[in-house]
Amino acid sequence: MLGAAKDIVLHGQDPRHDLPLSDGRFYFGTAGAAVHMVDVETRTYRDSTLADLYNAARIVDAMEHIHFFQRPLVPRDIEDPREMDFNTCYASIKGTTKHVGTSFVEPDHLEQAVDMLERVAGSEKAWRERPFVSCSCCFVVPPLTFAVDACRVLEASVRRGMPILLLAAGQAGATSPASLAGAVVQEVAEVLAGLAYVNLLKPGHPAIFGPWPFVSDLRTGAMSGGSGEQAVLMAACGQMGRFYDLPTGIAAGMADSKLPDIQSGYEKSYTNTLAAHSGANLVYESAGMQASLLGCCLESYILDNDMLGAINRTVRGMDVTEENLSLSVMRDVCLDGPGHFLGHDQTRELMQRDYVYPDVGDRSSPKEWNENGRPEALNLARARLDTLLSSHWPDHIDRALDEALQSDFPIRLPMNSR
Repeated sequence: MLGAAKDIVLHGQDPRHDLPLSDGRFYFGTAGAAVHMVDVETRTYRDSTLADLYNAARIVDAMEHIHFFQRPLVPRDIEDPREMDFNTCYASIKGTTKHVGTSFVEPDHLEQAVDMLERVAGSEKAWRERPFVSCSCCFVVPPLTFAVDACRVLEASVRRGMPILLLAAGQAGATSPASLAGAVVQEVAEVLAGLAYVNLLKPGHPAIFGPWPFVSDLRTGAMSGGSGEQAVLMAACGQMGRFYDLPTGIAAGMADSKLPDIQSGYEKSYTNTLAAHSGANLVYESAGMQASLLGCCLESYILDNDMLGAINRTVRGMDVTEENLSLSVMRDVCLDGPGHFLGHDQTRELMQRDYVYPDVGDRSSPKEWNENGRPEALNLARARLDTLLSSHWPDHIDRALDEALQSDFPIRLPMNSR
């Protein structure tokens, strides 16, 4: 661990979205491998597609409080694993300028993707200086066994300059101990083994400490991503990352609920809040996921963005300074002023700096709410989603370059996707 990278930056295609992982900095992002999309209007599930993945990237690109995009779903309309891996990477980087995470089944799949990424970056040198895609690598088969094929992908990631999320995901009571402390011990040990592997290959290669112990509902054996135990497990792993002083990524927000409803809201809130305050740098899966990662919901990204903004605000806390204690402001208002703070210069100055406001969450009075047609958050999210899907078309990849990529690689996403 002495030679392990500590000050990692996860780059975006746009430098505004660079994510330094030092000095306790913290970010929310997506992840998952959902095989279904949630249709909130019909309350049904359908197979996920490449177009859904591209749309998810476009939505996340516009969400202020979702800081990176790791692929959240599997495009089930592509059967060939090599083409699926390549198109997952392409659709993700086309849909957002934020940092992207994805995974690869075989090392040659990663090699092909990096060939494309180097051209998008401008050159191999430019890619290696600012790699804007990381590899999510499940390099172990729990308990405590290296996965040979995934380790070959890990080796290719190091060789081609791609940052790695070292991911171990045992399920408590099934592939790791039912004891929560024991589950943490196993996942930490597995990820430390992966960290040793990476640093034997190339000391200091950017690698994220990613112990992700999942929870089984011991009555059925099914995963329970929205459980209180899940929140405790991931928070403990975040604390272990701080203990070792390693760039750390954990997972939260994996609601058991099938729809973006009240159950979904409370499950995502407490799992994300504990994760955010654990000391981890990155929280994956934090938005958009339903049914313990089986379903992805585009409306949920918009609802969850409000939640993540509020949780981010709790992490930021308050800045206690002589000025912020506001004794002189109280003197101005109470002794020499109007007796309230509404129009004070300090109030106007701090309105945007210290306060966070929801995008679709409603804060109106009951009277105003009634006069406005009694809006519901899900309906507001649906309307916001429709607006974004029809108007937000990131065009950061040069058109001539995109045409060349379409010609040279097996890209399934039409160039004129809109």
